[in-house]
Amino acid sequence: MDGKDLTQEYIDIVKQNKNLYYEDYKRAKDKVARSNARYKGKPVPFLYQPMFFTNEDIESFNRIGSIVMSIGNKVTKKYIESPEYRKMFKYPKLLEELLLVDPGYDINIPISRFDLFYSGEDRFKFIEINTDGSSGMNEDNIFSRIILESESMKPMKAKYEIDYFELIDRWVEESLKVYDGFNKKVDKPNIGIVDFSETGITAEFEAFKNAYIDKGYNAEIIDPRELKYTKGHLYYEDMRIDLIYRRIVTVEFIEKSEEIPDLIEAYRDGAVCMIGSLRSQIMHNKIIFKILHHQDTQEFLTEEEVLFIKNHIPYTEEFSGDNSRFEQVKQNKNKYIIKPTDSFASQGVSAGRDFSQEQWEKIIEDCWNKDYLFQEFIEPSTRPFIQFDEKGGLSVKDFNMNIGVYMYNEGFAGIYTRISRQNIIFGREGYYSIPNLLVKG
Repeated sequence: MDGKDLTQEYIDIVKQNKNLYYEDYKRAKDKVARSNARYKGKPVPFLYQPMFFTNEDIESFNRIGSIVMSIGNKVTKKYIESPEYRKMFKYPKLLEELLLVDPGYDINIPISRFDLFYSGEDRFKFIEINTDGSSGMNEDNIFSRIILESESMKPMKAKYEIDYFELIDRWVEESLKVYDGFNKKVDKPNIGIVDFSETGITAEFEAFKNAYIDKGYNAEIIDPRELKYTKGHLYYEDMRIDLIYRRIVTVEFIEKSEEIPDLIEAYRDGAVCMIGSLRSQIMHNKIIFKILHHQDTQEFLTEEEVLFIKNHIPYTEEFSGDNSRFEQVKQNKNKYIIKPTDSFASQGVSAGRDFSQEQWEKIIEDCWNKDYLFQEFIEPSTRPFIQFDEKGGLSVKDFNMNIGVYMYNEGFAGIYTRISRQNIIFGREGYYSIPNLLVKG
């Protein structure tokens, strides 16, 4: 039994009585529309089919996560200790200063999600490593609960033990464990879920806020510009903030640094526990794939870790410098993608094979010497998915898959899957979010 076999079994079930399941699909779609699985005020698109994972998959994710976290801790240590090594990251002065600030607790990457093209066991390639403002937990949990209650899952549940990966309450518990190791902790911290109001995913933040409150803590969703630092404490209105769950991506943190001087000063002084610390940016910035392949990095890694990078981290290089590099990317458009050094929601990411030669040349001319990377194109993993049209017609099509693996405090926590017919499937447009279920047999 593996994910592909389970997928085919599910598709066969739906095809046997498509009228019954079309009506159930409409009910499920209505539940999604009425839920808080929303992005920018709109329901997140979803299909009437889950991703199935087995215990063998979870063992693989634990193994992958363990190696990534080991590499991440070694890279972070080297960054902190070596001014020369820091130069490879090319961070602005303020960010470098804040990365060197002791966050007051020991874990470098409290929360992360690494995105994979995954086909099982050792057959996977990294898309990117997210250690900074990872999202998607709320919509996955909502979709998973809805699909578990669907008519189509009844035959599957009669045969297998099936559950979903709870991601909200678990993060609340794990973040409080991090806080318990904070060097200035108080007995019952007041909690701020912090992001810029124009950027944050409000529905997801509400889910986390309610989970903290249900645990007995005061919690608020806060724009960082509303924080005030006075007399050694950080405040939101009249409430002292002891623990920040940081959802601000670092690139925006630095871009808007002049708007948030109180938060920055409190962080410098160690007056607030911010999870994750800005050190998480070291493994998050997309230039990390280039740095991982660099000799200066590989000399302090184990043979296993070096081989892991060689086999699973795509070749990545800065899109600047010698004109031969430009010509290489220009003349081999189907072999490469272009992406900004630091962005989120796949902004500015282009795959050469999606464009004509003329279009590609225009794109790369605009990106040359402007903080972009080029990276080898990796063929996405695929799986068949059912789709209903508006009249109840059913089709089965292969979709490209992005498997996002959550790690909380360096341990596997759950999965976030997006699928698309397009080559770029890790943005906020042109994809479906898919429920993720664990089948135990």
